[in-house]
Amino acid sequence: MAFRRRAKSHPLFSQEFLIHNHADIGFCLVLSVFIALMFEVTAKTAFLFILPQYNVSVPTADGELVQYHYGLKDLVTILFYIFIAIILHAVVQEYALDKINRRLHLSKVKHSKFNESGQLVAFHLTSLIWCLYVVVTEGYISNPRSLWENYPHVYLPFQVKFFYLCQLAYWLHALPELYFQKVRKEDIPRQLQCIALYLAHIAGAYLLNLSRLGLILLLLQYLAEFFFHMARLVYFTDENNEKLFNVWAVVFVVTRLFTLTLYILVIGFGLPRVENQALEPERGNLFSFLFNNILFRMSVLLLACLFQASVMWRFIHFQLRRWREYWHEQSSRKRAAAGAKQQAKPLKRDSGYHENGVVKAENGTSPRTKKLKSP
Repeated sequence: MAFRRRAKSHPLFSQEFLIHNHADIGFCLVLSVFIALMFEVTAKTAFLFILPQYNVSVPTADGELVQYHYGLKDLVTILFYIFIAIILHAVVQEYALDKINRRLHLSKVKHSKFNESGQLVAFHLTSLIWCLYVVVTEGYISNPRSLWENYPHVYLPFQVKFFYLCQLAYWLHALPELYFQKVRKEDIPRQLQCIALYLAHIAGAYLLNLSRLGLILLLLQYLAEFFFHMARLVYFTDENNEKLFNVWAVVFVVTRLFTLTLYILVIGFGLPRVENQALEPERGNLFSFLFNNILFRMSVLLLACLFQASVMWRFIHFQLRRWREYWHEQSSRKRAAAGAKQQAKPLKRDSGYHENGVVKAENGTSPRTKKLKSP
């Protein structure tokens, strides 16, 4: 009976030990928080990590409704869910992506891109379904006027606040994952830029009380990103299959147009109709109070439009380059096929057939050359 080979052990608290066991360390920390719930002394502190804080009872026509606003204690909850995201990242990597990679035998560069797209496909699909459920149940799609009515939206339902905290936790967990996954130096600036943009947009919508608009924009963004990374996964398994890239191109253009329209509709036309709100820091409308200033509101709208225009310009440039390369490849193949066909044409021979280097007539006799008469 063959014994299983033990994995190479690393010194305790060394760099390699941290990289190989970071998910186990995170699991131990999460488990300690759950164990703290079992004791009355530590249960109150444990709830700070697990549940959103700053709940308020808001009176409604049907009674009281429990809602939430943001505060500094949200950082503790985000920290806890960062460790949850690290654990889930490791589970997807070990039990799904690594097994597929062993079968595909990809190069080092493609292996890194495959892991990146695989993780983002799982995240975007989960977030897409979750976000769609939230906006449908809260009625943001059926009633578009709710995106700017009664602004600022200081108080959030539980599922909206919890969604934002989990989104911030995921994109913050992506920073240490660059170290844990040993991402190539060439890919780090691109990934840092992507993480920073997501954090800026999600945190901006959360702090400026634009949570409803932020949910719709995230839904559109995640839809386009899901098709892009799914197309990359299919391409790595079969390099001749690029159909999903065409689907992604259509979805990307449609989502950009909807995004730009929503920015103009909500910030440009919807929010100016809302009555000016007084500055009340205890209510949490410190940042949303800035939107009463038309100069600040138009500056945000201008920056958003410029950003969307730059994204569309890069997309158009990428598609034009891709089409040029495609047509160049097609013309090269046609020229190569035409050259091979021309070389394969049969040579014109004398009438009859050849036998031992001698031309035979059709009846089998050798044709005799005619003698010329002397003058």
